[in-house]
Amino acid sequence: MTPAEILEHLVSAHTGIVTTVRRDGMPISTPVWFVVYDGAVYFGTPSKSKKAARLHHDAKIGFLVEGGKRWAELWAVNITGHATPVEAPEELEGVAAVQGEKYAGFTTPRSQYPDDAREFYERDNQRIVYRIDAEERILSWDNSKLRLSEPA
Repeated sequence: MTPAEILEHLVSAHTGIVTTVRRDGMPISTPVWFVVYDGAVYFGTPSKSKKAARLHHDAKIGFLVEGGKRWAELWAVNITGHATPVEAPEELEGVAAVQGEKYAGFTTPRSQYPDDAREFYERDNQRIVYRIDAEERILSWDNSKLRLSEPA
């Protein structure tokens, strides 16, 4: 895919998969809501989450968005790099604005969470926002570009 096509897929995807590394080296993949702001991918997590602890120990990260149902439609964007905590207020505000717009109507009120989940989020109401600083090469593919004929 071209850089513009990669960006288009990143902007339009709803959920991404973040892969972090446990201390024993085992990769752990989790779904996240994310946004693209100023050309980079951003996501947040509670400050006391296991994901935040893993990233504090080892900032290496993998990030994947994908789509398509039939093989001839499959596409994916796979980014590897490092997760950098964001502290600059103007950057945090910009990310929050984009995220608020992207996920308006998708959130669930905390009152509807199961008790243990609600207690966790109420205890840890601090969030860390991470920017994914991608390696130079982003892996991507789009099988629709193969222009395969539809099955009979």
